[in-house]
Amino acid sequence: MLSREIISRIQPTDVRLLAQAQTRLDRLTKPVGSLGRLEELAAWYVMITGEMKPKVPRGAVFTFAADHGVTVEGVSAYPSAVTPQMVLNFLRGGAGVNVLARHVGIEVRVVDIGVAFDFESAPGLMHRKVMPGTKNLMVEPAMSLAQAEQALQVGIELATEAAHEGIGLIGTGEMGIGNTTASSAITAAMTRRPVSEVTGRGTGINDAGHAHKIDVIQRALAFHRLDSAAAMEVLAKVGGLEIGGLAGLMLGAAAARIPVVLDGFIAGAAALIAVGLEPRCKDYLIASHQSVERGHRAILDYLGLKPLLDLDLRLGEGTGACLGMSLVFAAIKILTEMATFDEAGVSERRT
Repeated sequence: MLSREIISRIQPTDVRLLAQAQTRLDRLTKPVGSLGRLEELAAWYVMITGEMKPKVPRGAVFTFAADHGVTVEGVSAYPSAVTPQMVLNFLRGGAGVNVLARHVGIEVRVVDIGVAFDFESAPGLMHRKVMPGTKNLMVEPAMSLAQAEQALQVGIELATEAAHEGIGLIGTGEMGIGNTTASSAITAAMTRRPVSEVTGRGTGINDAGHAHKIDVIQRALAFHRLDSAAAMEVLAKVGGLEIGGLAGLMLGAAAARIPVVLDGFIAGAAALIAVGLEPRCKDYLIASHQSVERGHRAILDYLGLKPLLDLDLRLGEGTGACLGMSLVFAAIKILTEMATFDEAGVSERRT
């Protein structure tokens, strides 16, 4: 299928570019390494894009929306009706991701990949529905392998289209009541960590609700008997359409050499799927922040990603990704606008 052909294009990153970028960073008018992770971000961007003096790229955050059949088990504090309501809020520009995207100067692209609601055409809404929500993952596969592949393909196509439009930095976002349950199931299956260690409170369930959510996921995993080496099977059986779309977005972006800034827990679960399908994809990802959701730490440890921020965020939508993208922009400006010692006529440190 087309997705396999695109994934095969993902190339290993060239660490020589990383070293070349660091050489310039070390010549800037500052003590070596004094701008810390901003320098790391600048060198990372150069390594991925191959541009030694890049311009600040055009950025876009893709917010995928989908519903989850597992909500019938009472795993969320909010009803499924909130998913389409929030999509409409995104389109009106009233959500957190809209505010932060405007602040940073990037575009929000809202993707209906699986909402159980029929939206009319609206500016900013991308109609890519695979099915109107997944099935109840506790008692049956959330979707078929073909539907999971289709969700993956949606994300790959959107990344490919973005590359053709000249977008040079992609952020990930999502909306879907019940998606922390799917993400915890994916995290437990892919990292082999206990469900209780990777399951948080999502939209704010109480202690009893949290215990019930853990039980639902444990029963689902016992029912499906998943293999961590079979990422597509994990996605199909306990995942979500927006998670599949995000995984495809990451893979498509990596194939096009576009850096990806991850949001929080759900984006992390999608990254587990993407990296499970093609390990080289990991080098194209940066974690914007450490989510309050307890499973996110397990994901970041498993993938070896160090978050840029720790602000106790747990909203999703792409809010953390927007903030992370702003740091990438700042890092690029440091690399390209800051003078070297020679250019500024500043004396260097004595050896």
